Amino acid sequence: MDRSERSESNARECLFERALELAERGRGSTRPNPVVGALVVSDNEVAGEGWHERAGGPHAELAALESAGQRARDATLFVTLEPCCFSGLTGPCTEAILAAGVGKVVVGAIDPNPRVSGQGIERLREGGVEVELLEGEQAFRARQQNEAWRTWIGKGRPFVTYKVAATLDGRVNVPGSRWVSGEASRRFVHELRAAVDAVAVGMGTVHSDQPRLDARDVDATRQPRRLAFGSGPLPPGSELELRTGPLVEELSQLAAEGVQSLLLEGGPTLATAFAEAGLIDKLLVFVAPHLAGAGPRLLGDLTHPLRLSRLTAEPFGEDILLSAYLNEP
Repeated sequence: MDRSERSESNARECLFERALELAERGRGSTRPNPVVGALVVSDNEVAGEGWHERAGGPHAELAALESAGQRARDATLFVTLEPCCFSGLTGPCTEAILAAGVGKVVVGAIDPNPRVSGQGIERLREGGVEVELLEGEQAFRARQQNEAWRTWIGKGRPFVTYKVAATLDGRVNVPGSRWVSGEASRRFVHELRAAVDAVAVGMGTVHSDQPRLDARDVDATRQPRRLAFGSGPLPPGSELELRTGPLVEELSQLAAEGVQSLLLEGGPTLATAFAEAGLIDKLLVFVAPHLAGAGPRLLGDLTHPLRLSRLTAEPFGEDILLSAYLNEP
């Protein structure tokens, strides 16, 4: 790749990065829809920007096209998610793009919704628009941005993150200590709770810890649903919601009730059951600077090994946060 090609590639990356940034402006106000960002580029300049601000409101593509006006003709539209091709609360974005005379559309990720899934791209190409579907890291970031929604709409269940604090030798308890992880990690857990639709533990954790599972001392616009999976009964005074059915059926029901994301906490018994069923999508392990020497591990025995992808490690206070996917979005 020569200098001019590298320069063009860097410029495109910056433009798509901007589209991702725009999408984040809708975080928290678009439910049950995904966050989406878009921008129109004409003569190497950004002519219009937009994002999906709220459910029922204009989609990102429509906002960007309106912002660009006549400059949208023969321009390139960058959009983080495949444009829709059906009429819902708003009209099809594909028809608006065709009517505006856009020459090319760069798409970050295919829509997993069976009503769209590739059909938006096909409609644009049928209309004479050049369409490029991104690959590599930026495509992953576009999918990751809506990972919970993609699992909910595509698989009919919530996106499940298993959060656990463990010692360096993989134990989830430190003898003589209430906590495994440090203060910064524990605070981040409350931020995670504030960001998800539901938090869950097993009955062992319910009886041993009597957890509240709410988001405390952080900016929480709403509290998550707080669940206990198991046969029950719940202890007197518990405010958790008991879910007694098979995991797959319970997750399907939760999805039907609008739960897109589930944070799995607690001990290894429930986590192992989720893992064996292929129901853990993301793993967050706060590794603390301890050697417990004994005690339960973060997972029980598995019938088969599980491969992780996109493993990252970052300092988190006195701990190290390991993050990886079992099921990429």
